[in-house]
Amino acid sequence: MLLYWILLPIIWVLAHILFRFEVIGRENLKAVRDGRAYVIAPNHIANLDPVLIAITIFDWKRLRILAKEELFKNPLAGWFLRCMGAVSIERGKGDTTTVEKLTNECKNGTGIMIFPEGTRTKTGKLGVIKSGAFVIAAAAGADMLPVRIIYGTKDGRLHLFCKLRIVFGEPIPAADLQIRDQSHKMAELRRMKNRLRDELEQLLADNAFAVRLAETAAEEPAAPDDKPQLPE
Repeated sequence: MLLYWILLPIIWVLAHILFRFEVIGRENLKAVRDGRAYVIAPNHIANLDPVLIAITIFDWKRLRILAKEELFKNPLAGWFLRCMGAVSIERGKGDTTTVEKLTNECKNGTGIMIFPEGTRTKTGKLGVIKSGAFVIAAAAGADMLPVRIIYGTKDGRLHLFCKLRIVFGEPIPAADLQIRDQSHKMAELRRMKNRLRDELEQLLADNAFAVRLAETAAEEPAAPDDKPQLPE
């Protein structure tokens, strides 16, 4: 925990030297930091996304970040990720132990960051929205905070000294993330995923850099929905 508070300010300074930051919608972040359970649901483009979002939030309670197990295989990377509050999950293996642990922490007011796509898209376009973030949010009775990270580059990817925007959308209330009818669980999950996708797409439409507007307008149709599963 001590290392977290040592590393975070150092990374904050380095990030603001290496990139040109703009944060939008901080008032939406404050709305879910009053002790209530909350899940942060960002799009995912670069490996640094979770770190950039974490230093933007800079909460007094360490943020938990769900990360794929492969990232922890490098000893140095694994050490750094653990210092930043990351928790590994085995993709495709139904890692219920980790999910239950994060759910309990979320109930106690710890922010949980889960990338709903489960992997990077690298281009800035949204991939398939998966079910893991909604499973934890529903079980914890948590609000969900959509976050769009936007890189002001022609290819939409992260480059040194590029402009970037981290946009916090309005929280989706916990009541809207409950599965009301278990007999229609698939339809309920689809409803939640569609809402999050719409929120994330709107955040991009409202806050895209001029260099990306033409490409955004020409985006391919949204990827088809998938079956409920844990995040990759």
